[in-house]
Amino acid sequence: MSRRPVNPSRRYGGVFGSFTSAKSPHAPPLVPLILIILGAFFLVAYLYRGGSGSIHSLSRVEGDFSCTVEIRRAIPILQKAYGDSMRRVLHVGPDTCYIVSELRKQEESEAWGVEPYDIEDADNSCKGLVRKGIVRVADIKFPLPYRPKSFSLVLVSDALDYLSPKYLNKTLPELARVSADGVVVFTGQPGQQRAKVAEVSKFGRAAKLRSSAWWVRYFVQTSLEENEAAIKKFEQAATKQGYIPSCQIFHLKSYE
Repeated sequence: MSRRPVNPSRRYGGVFGSFTSAKSPHAPPLVPLILIILGAFFLVAYLYRGGSGSIHSLSRVEGDFSCTVEIRRAIPILQKAYGDSMRRVLHVGPDTCYIVSELRKQEESEAWGVEPYDIEDADNSCKGLVRKGIVRVADIKFPLPYRPKSFSLVLVSDALDYLSPKYLNKTLPELARVSADGVVVFTGQPGQQRAKVAEVSKFGRAAKLRSSAWWVRYFVQTSLEENEAAIKKFEQAATKQGYIPSCQIFHLKSYE
């Protein structure tokens, strides 16, 4: 006895059956298609609004690279190199809410942030950190609103590349002033994509991606000493865990 084809209208019944019964038996069911479209819509909406660590929260770091993202990858390595100094950290740079949220997830870790640029398009989670005073919006070309040695370690990313030497002379010493155990600088590699013309007005100038030799000379000229012990520990931990940074990373000592 031959079997009759299943009536699509009986598969879903009720309201949905009225949609499918009007179609050819060979037409694809509409309900799964509608659910897929709705799911894709909500996924895109979620990523657009974002939360801590979402795609949207990183969208303000333009170009093909982001040293802010690099810090997230480097957190386990930094913990190995700096130990207890990672318990009280200040991050300075765009999208600092992202890094602060990641650091505060770590056990026995406190973190604060300085956002050098506006946060009008930030998500509610970031604005909440600002309201609590955990993240501050401040121009890093001027003195930071913290006492000396307020933090054990200062991390800075995607910020110094936009400063001229005139302002670097003010900002880097400030970072060293508010840290007790050192400053870790994440900066772009020469040859990486620079700021788009449309972004220059936001950052004040295009990114100047300087070589390692330039930075080393600058540290010497400004009496900022590299932390050889931290460099060694960081490199050992990176080798052990197979970590290869996409940004330049410099470890500096704080002022005594």
